[in-house]
Amino acid sequence: MGPMRLYENTAGQFELVLQAGTTGVDDLIEQLGHEPNGYFWEGAAQLLVGAQAPALADRLTYDPEGGMFVAYSHDRTALEELEKLMAPVVTSEVHLRQLISSAQATDFIFDD
Repeated sequence: MGPMRLYENTAGQFELVLQAGTTGVDDLIEQLGHEPNGYFWEGAAQLLVGAQAPALADRLTYDPEGGMFVAYSHDRTALEELEKLMAPVVTSEVHLRQLISSAQATDFIFDD
């Protein structure tokens, strides 16, 4: 299992959780000038959804904290799609570098 978990927290309400500081790319995030916290991962999710799956944007709600990233939805499929988008960035330095480069090219500011 990876660092992300999908839960049903109440009937019909789901959440995708990533514990900040538990990924294999945390050191690289810091080397690139960011904090590997929940706010960074919210920015990553927003970038990925905006670029690759804009139809998901209205189906997700984010609630990050310093120690974790959480996305909520009543639509489990939307969170499963978000997890698939985020998994390569969470586990691969190559994908993380690509994401950071994309953010810089578009003047995206991470709120980390």
